[in-house]
Amino acid sequence: MATDKELNDFLENVERRAFKQAVYAVRKDEAALDIVQDAMIKLAEKYGDKPPAELPMLFQRILQNTILDYFRREKVRNTWISLFSGFGRKDEGDEDFDILNTYEAEEGSAAAESSMDQVERAQTLRLIEAEIQKLPTRQREAFLMRYWQDMDVAETALAMGCSEGSVKTHCSRATHALADALRAKGIKL
Repeated sequence: MATDKELNDFLENVERRAFKQAVYAVRKDEAALDIVQDAMIKLAEKYGDKPPAELPMLFQRILQNTILDYFRREKVRNTWISLFSGFGRKDEGDEDFDILNTYEAEEGSAAAESSMDQVERAQTLRLIEAEIQKLPTRQREAFLMRYWQDMDVAETALAMGCSEGSVKTHCSRATHALADALRAKGIKL
């Protein structure tokens, strides 16, 4: 069971990396701050009693789900805004007016992507997650800590209870295995 101090220390250490990950995903600083805060609150409320070793994986999953929730809310919000913003714009003689033809998504937002791009990205992410789950435990831990949680080699070695050389070996093997598996599935790296 994680003590309050262990939970606080974990959240303090992961805060910057989580913010950077959220900013990369949503491209808005304010939204990223809200996402990280929500993820931290969810971890503390629902999983604060878990062992400290489980916190990084739990937090990563909570953060990813919170980011997905943000995109779902934005999609609904943008749909309603676009539907209602067209009222009163219809010209008297324009009977073929269609609100969907006038809607323009904000550049760089998820709504600006084509449906095909969104589906392809979601499928690729599912494939990557599935391949990561197939990795041996130590390789998966090292890979996720180093590349998804942006921990340096020393932090990862300390968290895993092994040498820095072992972390490098596990990460190298994991990246090669993932690259081979994804190439075999037709994903270009």
